Amino acid sequence: MSRTAIIGAGPSGLAQLHAFELARLEGVDVGDVCCFEKQSDWGGLWNYTWRTGLDEHGDPVHGSMYRYLWSNGPKECLEFADYSFDEHFGSPIPSFPPREVLFDYITGRAKKSNVRQYIRFGTAVRRVSFDESSQSFTLISESFDDGTVSSGQFDHVIVATGHFSTPNVPEYPGFESFPGRILHSHDFRDAAEFAGRRLLVLGSSYSAEDVALQSLKYGADSVTVAYRHTPMGFGWPEGISEVPALLRVEGRAAYFEDGTSREVDAIILCTGYRHHFPFIDEELRLSTTNNLYPENLYKGVVWTANPKLMYLGMQDQFYTFNMFDVQAFYARDVALGRIEMPTPDAMDTDIAHWRNRMSSLADATDQIDFQTDYVRDLMALTDYADFDLDLVREHFVTWEHHKVESITGYRDRSFTSPCTGTVAPLHHTPWWSELDDSLATFLHSSASPSNNPESSR
Repeated sequence: MSRTAIIGAGPSGLAQLHAFELARLEGVDVGDVCCFEKQSDWGGLWNYTWRTGLDEHGDPVHGSMYRYLWSNGPKECLEFADYSFDEHFGSPIPSFPPREVLFDYITGRAKKSNVRQYIRFGTAVRRVSFDESSQSFTLISESFDDGTVSSGQFDHVIVATGHFSTPNVPEYPGFESFPGRILHSHDFRDAAEFAGRRLLVLGSSYSAEDVALQSLKYGADSVTVAYRHTPMGFGWPEGISEVPALLRVEGRAAYFEDGTSREVDAIILCTGYRHHFPFIDEELRLSTTNNLYPENLYKGVVWTANPKLMYLGMQDQFYTFNMFDVQAFYARDVALGRIEMPTPDAMDTDIAHWRNRMSSLADATDQIDFQTDYVRDLMALTDYADFDLDLVREHFVTWEHHKVESITGYRDRSFTSPCTGTVAPLHHTPWWSELDDSLATFLHSSASPSNNPESSR
C-alpha cells in the first residue's frame, strides 16, 4: 500500500485531503494518507490564536492572524468550485467576510468531506529525509500530547505549511533604544492596542495596507507608512500618510529618506515572510523569495529533483483557496500515478517558460493574467470542477480599481459568484464603520444586491 504524508492542515492541506477523499469515494485506492498538524485544530493561519512568540509547547507560533481581519479580496475570487458559499451558508452573503466567516467556510467543506479522521493534531514534523535505496521518505514527528517521537516511511510527501508564518525581521539604527514597542505583523493581534498612539508601519504591501487601516479604524492617533521603493499611493483617510524609507530612530523620533521626521510610539514591521522549512533535509528544501513562480517546482508544485516531493501554495498570491485546490488535485494525481512526470530537462524548460514570462510582467493586471493562466493550465490537467475563471480574472481587475477609488470603501462592493452566478448582497454596515467582526453579526442581515449600483457586473 502506498503511503502519502501531508504536512499542515490549513487551506492547502485540507484541499489535499479533500482531493484524496473524492478519489477514494470514486473507488480509487489512494493508499494510506496521513496529515500532520502541529496546532490543536485545523485551519492553518485562519485558526486564530491570541498567542505570539512561542506556543504552549515552546514552538514558534504558526498563526499570523489578527482580530478584526476581513477578507481583502472578494470571496468570489477564492470560492471552492465544488462547495459554494451558497451551499455552506444556505443563502447569499456579502463579498468581503471577516476571518471567522471564512474559517467557518473552509472547515465546513472539510467536515463535509469527513477528512478530520486523517489528521494527527498536536503533532509537529521534525525531519523529512529521503533514502535513495528504498526510494522512500522518512518522516520524524513529535506528539505534543505525550512527547513521543515517531518515525514513519512514506512514498510521497506533500508540504502544505504555507509561507506566512516565519517573519522577515529587519533592523534599523536606533531600534535597540526605542522606548516604545516594536513588533512584526506576525505578532499583531488587536488594533485596539494602538488606540491613541502614533504608529509607524514599515512596508508597502497588503499587510502594511491593512494594518494601517485597521489601526486607524480602531483609534490610532496617526499612522505613518514608510515604503522602501514605491508608495502604495491610495487615497488614504485623514490620519494615514506615506513617507519614503526609514533611515534611523533616535528616541521616539523616526527619520526618513526625504529628510522628514515623525514622533512615534510604536513600530510595526510589515516586512514580509520567509519560506522556511527547517524540518526538511537541505537537498529537499525549497528556497525562494516570494514570487509568482518559484524555481525548482514543476507546475508550481512538484520538486524537480525528486518528484515524489510536492509543495502547495508556495506562490505569491492573487488566487488562494481555489488555486490551492487545483494544485492539490494535481499533486494527488501525481502521487496516484495518473500524471506521468516528464524528463528533468522538460520540467526545467517548462519552469523557464513561466519564469521568463514572470520577469516581463509590468503591473498588477499582468500579474493577475499570469496567475489566471497558471490556474487554467493546472485545471486542464486535472478533473477539478469547472468554474468561470475568466469572471474571477475580471473580478480581480475590478477589485484593484475599486481599491484605487476608495481604500476604505472597496469592501462595500458586490461581486458575482463564478460558481453559482449569485450576486452577493451588500453588508448591512459599511466596513469602515463596522467594529464587530463576529460571524453572528456579519450574517445577521444584508442589503439587497439589486440596490447595489456598484456591483462588479
